[in-house]
Amino acid sequence: MNKIHLSIKNFLRNYDLENSKLLYLVAFSGGFDSMCLLHSLSKICPKNKIIAIHLNHNWRGEESDREEQNCKIFCQNIGIEFYSEKITVPQNETESRNIRYEFFERCSKKFGSKIIFTAHNKNDNAETLIFRIAHGTGIKGLCGISPNRGIYYRPILDIERCDIENYCKENNLIPNIDSSNKDNIHKRNFIRNKILPDMAEINKNIVNSLNSLSQIAKYETELLNEYVKNTLFKISKNGKIMTSEFLQLSKGMKMKILYDIITPFVPQNYDKKRIKTVLKFIEENNYSKSGKTVSITSDKWLFVSAKYIEVLNIKEKKEVCIHVNKIGQYEDDGIFITVAECSTETDRVGDTDGQSVLVDVSGLDFDFELRTRRDGDIIQPAGMLGHKKLKKYLNEKKIPNHKKDELLFLAQGKEILWAVGLGLSEKVKVKSIPTHIIKVERIQK
Repeated sequence: MNKIHLSIKNFLRNYDLENSKLLYLVAFSGGFDSMCLLHSLSKICPKNKIIAIHLNHNWRGEESDREEQNCKIFCQNIGIEFYSEKITVPQNETESRNIRYEFFERCSKKFGSKIIFTAHNKNDNAETLIFRIAHGTGIKGLCGISPNRGIYYRPILDIERCDIENYCKENNLIPNIDSSNKDNIHKRNFIRNKILPDMAEINKNIVNSLNSLSQIAKYETELLNEYVKNTLFKISKNGKIMTSEFLQLSKGMKMKILYDIITPFVPQNYDKKRIKTVLKFIEENNYSKSGKTVSITSDKWLFVSAKYIEVLNIKEKKEVCIHVNKIGQYEDDGIFITVAECSTETDRVGDTDGQSVLVDVSGLDFDFELRTRRDGDIIQPAGMLGHKKLKKYLNEKKIPNHKKDELLFLAQGKEILWAVGLGLSEKVKVKSIPTHIIKVERIQK
């Protein structure tokens, strides 16, 4: 069996992709790599289970159109279904990649397939390593291109470009030749046309050597990830990292843990400089009782306090205000407040869950609000003679900043009479006989 056919068959077997019910989508530019992949698949798999998908970037006008037509004719000749789309808006290199993967995602939904084959090969992986090394990558970056990432599979990743070109020649295939591949203004072309040939003057097997480095990095990364996972387990409690335990780790371990917990939430990996900035923030704010936050993305923040560290999903502040002026139950968007008179000894049972409380409001007008906090709020905590700002009261209670806007308060004007779950004001504290029992419930939707 042909070397490339055998490699693809082994790939399909290793990733459990040999099921006859599966539909393969093949990213098909018509170049050497994708033509070799598509032709090989047509020889070893049922053709009705393969669809070639082509995106015409329209970079080179008529040349791009001719390439699309060549792809269509090739697919017709070998009996493979062909689907294409054309872009009309100009793009740069980065935008082009994003648009291409958006096209792949649309095709995945359109054809109901979770398998998209791309024709990355050994040379592509070597180029990727050089590109990342030039930008200061770490061990993870040295792992190179993954054979599988989500719905994307790369069946010829372990095949050299010279073998691909020989395959096309032996099978009389005439691939598209992109004229822009000679333009070294593009970084990938510069690496392919200039850097790799120069490195081959030092080591003629440079492509294999770089791929060997990539494989070693993968093994090292597996060991490192296992160690980090065990360390993280030891310093975490209830899904949160304990600050004091974290600060005792080596700088390298702290950087690695931050990298691992932050990068899943960002579209592109954080670089070393940004991770160091986050670490510095932790070290400067680890004393905070109520905690500090630093932005990771537009809706993700890292929270740091003297007790723990965690990633937060910051939601838009939601105002709550329920007017209470008589006995009964009130409800607003899943928040319930029930006010009842204390008429029997049974009613006068003390608070057991922090969400219900006995009060004496005989000296106040029966006109209250259950609401979230506002600027200027004050409270006279039970047992105190004077007032203090609510902000100071919450800080003394060690309430994290991101939790403060979620709290509910029974208020009269600017004065807080009950911080739900935290404490009563001296003004409504029961000194002899309670007049009312108040209960607050929040139903999560």
